[in-house]
Amino acid sequence: MSLRKYLTSRVFFVQVLIAAAIIAVLGYLFMHWLTFTTDHGNEVTVPNLAKLTEEQVESKLDELDLDYVLLDSVDYRSEFPKYSVVEQDPLPGTKVKVGRKIYIKINSSGFSSVRIPDLIEKTYREAVPTLKALGLEAGTITYIPNLGKDMVLEMRYKGRNLKVGDRVLKASRIDLVLGDGKATYEDEGQAVDSVAAPTTETPKDEQ
Repeated sequence: MSLRKYLTSRVFFVQVLIAAAIIAVLGYLFMHWLTFTTDHGNEVTVPNLAKLTEEQVESKLDELDLDYVLLDSVDYRSEFPKYSVVEQDPLPGTKVKVGRKIYIKINSSGFSSVRIPDLIEKTYREAVPTLKALGLEAGTITYIPNLGKDMVLEMRYKGRNLKVGDRVLKASRIDLVLGDGKATYEDEGQAVDSVAAPTTETPKDEQ
């Protein structure tokens, strides 16, 4: 049989149909195998775990066939309950596969303490970033007569004077006493008197 006759024969078309059917079956089986091995389509939405305790997190994730890993605790944040979730990864709403681990960080039980830095004779602009870097806040500002304008003269906390090295809790408000850039009236008067009224005492060797 010539090639032309074979390509147009019934036998050839039957073999082509059989080959196509085999390829279709193999393709179908391969896609099902791929879906099974990769859990494709078997996904869940990550819930919002913020402000939940570790026990509540475990219970909620168990219902979704998810797991969690506690990474660490973070500095205390007053807007979150103690020992509750502050951060999570992946974020809420993310689609993940069943069995995925959710990484969480929880809130500390309270503010940690920090040492008061040396702000004396620094300007207010220098003092504020230093306080913020330590987790503190600049509180009430009081001005007193002093030639050093906006220069820190005293640091106070809840009415008491602070010394360098004293410890306070993070997020505390530190009140600052600043110079107003002016000398006192008494100081100016004393300066004028000392110039206008020189001493008239006679040296002993001339008596």
